[in-house]
Amino acid sequence: MAKRILMPLDQSREAGCLVSFVADAARGAQAVVRLLHVTAMPEGFTDQYGRIVVYADQEMQRLEAEGRDYLQAMELQFGDARIESVVRFGDPVTMILREAEAFDADLIALSTSGRSGVGRVILGSVAEQVFRKSAVSVMLLRPGPGA
Repeated sequence: MAKRILMPLDQSREAGCLVSFVADAARGAQAVVRLLHVTAMPEGFTDQYGRIVVYADQEMQRLEAEGRDYLQAMELQFGDARIESVVRFGDPVTMILREAEAFDADLIALSTSGRSGVGRVILGSVAEQVFRKSAVSVMLLRPGPGA
């Protein structure tokens, strides 16, 4: 059984549905879970006249705080399981794979959006790319319609 589980969360309904399943598995295996939220690297924002309204570092602080708040809310669902939380910036696939290596994860638990066909080909799938490129085991869960 996995002892170090990396669980990327993207604030989607599908990702939230995976929490209770991973929490139960972590408690049963006495595993440590690292929750990961990846967000795009922010840029500064300018107004219509080209004046900088928000600097990239300010936006980065805001996004990090937002991500931490989200992960803290998810942590509550884990009860007495051992949890760590991190927010990273960059490409989701790249950051998930890097975090799995840095954390020495033996399992990555991901939800899938359930897209198929043309939607998946056009939009791509973070879960599918992680599954194909990961050096560690990947568990994919697609919540049912009532989840």
